[in-house]
Amino acid sequence: MLLNFLDNIRFRKIRTGALMAVTAAALSLAGCSGVTDKKDADYVERPVEQIYADAWKQIDNHDWENAAKQFDEVERQHPYSIWARRAMLMAAFCYYQANKYTDATNTADQYISLHPGSKEVAYAFYLKAMSLYEQIIDVGRDQTVTEQALTALQDVVQRFPNTEYARDARLKIDLTLDHLAGKEMEVGRYYLVRRNYIGAINRFKTVVQRYQKTPQIAEALERLTEAYYALGVYNEAKTAAAVLGANYPGSPWYQDAYDLLVTHNLKPGVDQSSWLARQFQL
Repeated sequence: MLLNFLDNIRFRKIRTGALMAVTAAALSLAGCSGVTDKKDADYVERPVEQIYADAWKQIDNHDWENAAKQFDEVERQHPYSIWARRAMLMAAFCYYQANKYTDATNTADQYISLHPGSKEVAYAFYLKAMSLYEQIIDVGRDQTVTEQALTALQDVVQRFPNTEYARDARLKIDLTLDHLAGKEMEVGRYYLVRRNYIGAINRFKTVVQRYQKTPQIAEALERLTEAYYALGVYNEAKTAAAVLGANYPGSPWYQDAYDLLVTHNLKPGVDQSSWLARQFQL
């Protein structure tokens, strides 16, 4: 989908007269301000057509990072030209292709801030979301970026619900939620093994309350059965097992929960005062 966008916005020549007018205006403005700082010594003014051509050469060579830098030059050298807005979005796209996700996110954010009403702003939101999504790391590490990716993906769906971007974002939202649930499960297991049952329950409870539609839910209910049983809170343990049996009767997690209870002369059963009964409307 990202590459399809590239095909849709490939460089089109405008009328020579208009191009020359834009270029002349930019050059005249540049001529009014000489090089006043040493850091500008390498600054080379170029017509916008040349910058675009150089950028597309880099794209054709799959040199995405240098292509992005060329598009940045359009904004730098010709900020008020008709090319500047599209160049900013192209720079974000090229940074994404170069795996420079932070640069892609920042450039997309800049585009959104400066051009919130443009026809292509939906793509900018999607590109930002994808750049964050690509930075999701394994559940053993901090999930701040995963949370940011989820927010960005949900933003795409809410703002542009009938677009192809929203359809793809919905699929990635499910994967992102599963990833966040996996993080909670990992920490919960860590606490459970170390007999920090309250800490474990809080993590598994989060999965049940926030990530109920993810594949992690069955294990979370079984782990709740274990943790509540270990604390001697038998009504909650029995309720967790009953909810698990009602929703996932053939699951090996239910078998484990059931075996734990019957081994100790208990059986699954719903306590209507349990938060689990309210959560699942039993």
